[in-house]
Amino acid sequence: MKILITGNMGYVGSELLKVLRREIAGAYLVGFDSGFFAHCLTTEARSPEMNLDCQRFGDIRSLPDDLLKGMDAVIHLAAVSNDPIGNKFEDVTEDINFKASIDLARRAAEQGVGRFVFASSCSMYGFAGDEARKESDELNPLTAYARSKAATERALEVLCTDSATCMTSLRFSTACGMSDRLRLDLVLNDFVASAISTGNITVLSDGTPWRPLIDVKDMARAILWALTRDSERTGRYVAVNVGSSVQNYQVRDLADAVASALPGTTVSINTAAPPDKRSYRVDFSLYEELAPDHQPQVMLEQSIRELVSGMKALDFNDENFRSSGLMRLNTLEEHISEHRLTRELYWR
Repeated sequence: MKILITGNMGYVGSELLKVLRREIAGAYLVGFDSGFFAHCLTTEARSPEMNLDCQRFGDIRSLPDDLLKGMDAVIHLAAVSNDPIGNKFEDVTEDINFKASIDLARRAAEQGVGRFVFASSCSMYGFAGDEARKESDELNPLTAYARSKAATERALEVLCTDSATCMTSLRFSTACGMSDRLRLDLVLNDFVASAISTGNITVLSDGTPWRPLIDVKDMARAILWALTRDSERTGRYVAVNVGSSVQNYQVRDLADAVASALPGTTVSINTAAPPDKRSYRVDFSLYEELAPDHQPQVMLEQSIRELVSGMKALDFNDENFRSSGLMRLNTLEEHISEHRLTRELYWR
C-alpha cells in the first residue's frame, strides 16, 4: 500500500508514522511537509521520519502532481493547527485548511487514489451546552480554524458523490499525550507542563467548559481504521466523531486529574472569568458502531503518566514554556521575525 501523509512532521504525524510502519506490512510511506516544525523534536530517539520511505518538502498549497501518482491513500494532516494561529492568520487558514485541502482531494480523486483521510475536528460544535453532539447535529464553528474544517467537510461530501475515492472525515476530540514533536498549546499538555515546572495549574476559565480528549496514539489508531474500513458497509463518505464517551471532561476535572498524578500541585481556577464559548460534549456512538476494533485505548491517567515521564526524561522545567517553541504560534512568529517566513506563511 502506497500512502502519502501530508503534515507528517507535526504532533500527530510524528506518532502516526510509527503506527503505519508497524501495522501495515510492506507499506510504502511518503511524507510531505512544509518543515515549519521540523526542528521541534522532543525525543532522544531517532527521527520519526526514519519510518518513511521518502520525505518531500513543500507547501501544501502547491503539492506536486507527481506525488499523487500511484498512491493508494492520502492522509491529510497538513493544516494551520489551532485557534490562536487561525485567529492571527485567518486568510491563510482558509487558504491552507480549506482551499488547499479541497484542491488536494480533487486531484487525488482524479489520479485514482482509493482513500482520502481528512483530519477534522470536534471543535466545529462550538458552544453546545451539556447535550452530547452527534454527527447529525448542527455545527456551530466559532473560530477560523473550526470554520475551515466545517467548510472542508461540506466540500468533501459533495466531491465524493462524483468520484470513486473513499473519503473519511475524522472529527477528532482535543488531542493530548506525548509525542516526538510535543505541543504544549493543548489543554492537558499545558496543565502537565505547568504542574511540572511551577507546581501550580492556573485554569484561565471558570473550569466548567466541556472538552472531549483523545490521546495522539488513539488518533493514529483511528486513521488506521479509515485506511482499512469497509466502504461497502460504512459508506464511501463518512464524517465521524472520534473519541470515547468516557473521555468527555470539564476543564477543571482535567486540572484535578493532573494534580492528583503530581502530588503537591495546586490548582487555581478563575471563578470570575467570563463564560468560555468553546464548550461541547460529544457523542461517539457512531464511531463505536463503525470501528469496534479501533476504539481508544489510552485513557486520561495513562496520557498524564506518559506526558510526565516523557517531559521529565527531557529535564523539562521551563516556567516560561508558553513563550517557547513548544507553542506552535511562537514558532511561526519566530520564523516571521527572523525573515524566514512571509506573513502568508511562505518560506522566503
